[in-house]
Amino acid sequence: MINKKIKIQDLGKKDYKETWDYQEELFKGIVDVKIQNRKENTFVETPNYFLFVEHPHVYTLGKSGDISNLLLSEKQLQDKGATFYKINRGGDITYHGPGQIVGYPILDLENFFTDIHKYLRFLEEVIILTLAEYNITATRSTGETGVWLDVGTPFARKICAMGVRASRWVTMHGFALNVNANLGYFDNIIPCGIKGKAVTSLQVELGVESVDEEEVKGKILKHFSKLFESANC
Repeated sequence: MINKKIKIQDLGKKDYKETWDYQEELFKGIVDVKIQNRKENTFVETPNYFLFVEHPHVYTLGKSGDISNLLLSEKQLQDKGATFYKINRGGDITYHGPGQIVGYPILDLENFFTDIHKYLRFLEEVIILTLAEYNITATRSTGETGVWLDVGTPFARKICAMGVRASRWVTMHGFALNVNANLGYFDNIIPCGIKGKAVTSLQVELGVESVDEEEVKGKILKHFSKLFESANC
């Protein structure tokens, strides 16, 4: 039985490891239902979730990432009030912190479509459409997951990073959109392992003191719901 309802949860400011554990709990719950359905030939609906969260300063390294892309020692991490985790998503290294909107869709893609490539393109499109509402033209960069500005020019810069994990068509992890983030923290890594390209934020691009993050979240959810043809609850 297909369930296109998505439970929206805004976790506010939450530690990265606590959030990761919570993601794993939700992820496992969906997978367990799917396994039970197949074992007993039943048709119990699987739930879907979308988590918003803001993390304290943290660097995370994907399973195929290179630790040399972290340019800080353990002591320097402590001095900057940041933590580091090697995690089970795709992609290389990235930064999360205050002023950044992080979204974790935990979906059973069998409720929507079974295509990971399409899923990633849809996540990118959600952000591209959201930024368009602020008159910012954002695009994809071939071979580089995420959302970029001025691709193909010397001024190419990334505004949203993405990295996901999927098993049995269930997703976790997601995207990180720089809204009011302190971009100086990106100087301590080679973001996503890509040298020579800058990062930016919505605040910088608009040239304003601060951007209303709740408003941005609302626009993200609007475009997410439309693309995935989902109902939020």
